[in-house]
Order: sequence, then C-alpha cells, then structure tokens
Amino acid sequence: MKALDERYYTDFSEDFDKTKNQNIKLNDDYKFIRKDFLSRFYSAFIYAVAVIFSYPYCRYFLHIKFEGRKKLKKFKNTGFFLYANHTQPVGDVFTPAHAAFPKRIYTIVSEANYGIPVIGKILPYLGALPILKSVSGIKALTKSIETRIEEKKCIVIYPEAHVWDYCTFIRPFADTSFKFPAKLSVPVFSMTAVYKKSKVFKKPKAIYYIDGPFYPKGQSLKEKSESLKDQVYEKMTQRSKESNFKYIEYIKKEI
Repeated sequence: MKALDERYYTDFSEDFDKTKNQNIKLNDDYKFIRKDFLSRFYSAFIYAVAVIFSYPYCRYFLHIKFEGRKKLKKFKNTGFFLYANHTQPVGDVFTPAHAAFPKRIYTIVSEANYGIPVIGKILPYLGALPILKSVSGIKALTKSIETRIEEKKCIVIYPEAHVWDYCTFIRPFADTSFKFPAKLSVPVFSMTAVYKKSKVFKKPKAIYYIDGPFYPKGQSLKEKSESLKDQVYEKMTQRSKESNFKYIEYIKKEI
C-alpha cells in the first residue's frame, strides 16, 4: 500500500521538524539539577500534570500501546537507561514517562528542543538534560546523569538524534550514545515504536516494544559502549520489521 506522504533525504542527519528557534543556544551555566524548593515543586507538579494529561493524547490520538512494560518494573530499585527510536515530535516527550511509570524519567535532548513553542519552556521541569557544546557543559551533563542514576531514575536517550515522523526503520546510532551506561554498568533497555495499519483510523497504531535488559561486554570503555550499541541496534532493527504500514515513506535522494 502506498504511503500517504513522502519525504526525501540525503543523509540521516536530515531535520524534518524544525522550529523558528531551531538554533537556540543555552548558557554554559545551565542548571541541570535545581535544588531550591520552588524549582522542585514546579518540576514535580508540571511533570505530574504532563503525564496525566498526555495519556489521552498518546492513547487515543497516537493510538499507542505498550508491550513489555513489566520488564522495567522489575528494576524499581535501580537506575537504568532506556533507548528509543525517534518518530514522534510531541509524543516522544511523553511516551517514555508512561512506559517507565512510576519511575521518573530524565531525557537527554538537543538544545534545539528548547525552541519548541510551549514545550520548550517547560522542558527543564520535565527532566530534560540538554547536550551543551562546551567542555563545562558536557561535564555538567555527565554529572547530572550520574546523579539521576544514583537516585534510581530512568535516563532516556534517542540515539538516532533527529525525529523522523512515523519512520518504520532504525537509523544509525551516534557513536557516543552508549558511553554513559558503559561507564556506569547499569541495565539498558530498548523501546521500539512499531507502526501497524489501523482498521478504523487513517493514522497507524503504534506498538512500543520494550526489550532488555542489556549489559555491557568487554574490558575497555570503548568495547563496552560498542557492545551495548550493537545489542540495542540489533534488537530494535528486528522489532522495526514488524511494522506493516508506512504512514510516511522516506526516500533517499539520488545524487
């Protein structure tokens, strides 16, 4: 069946969902962890409201269903990483929170996400961990990840980096995507969005398969990172083949 839309790309770094403030830059002194009472109150309140009110959107508009959530519940007493394919510009903000509930999530994001209307303003309270380009920014990001893992939270990473709406195949992962769990030696899970034709709606059903845990293998940090990358990529690629409907067809441009 022919897709309802077609998009053409030259490479996997193509950005299809851009905002007016796409090139927004955060200050190097960005506070990853805010300990003052008001910030903690706003964070808890906004996160709770977002999870509650995003449920109807995820369930009835995006037609999302989870398979394998029980695997995450077994790790309530430890922190872990959750890797997912990036296929929903808005839904990807909330689906990991529903998957890992009641464990709170913290998501590694690009600075560009802070330019998204409305959502960009509340990202700090939703648990966003932005990737800053400076040396001090990377150190602060690393420290915040280590702190959240010690607090037994869930760190969410979209290793494809760029969101491609309803994409049904897994794109290459960034080489640095798995260095954090490799260093910390904590469980890693994958969450693969698979799209299947709906008998009722124009948009496909979305089934999110959760697999794992995966653990690093090897001696060096590089070996451990690559082993995790290979395990997760293989499983997500395998899962993605269960998609049977392309709402959007992605076609590589001939050069």
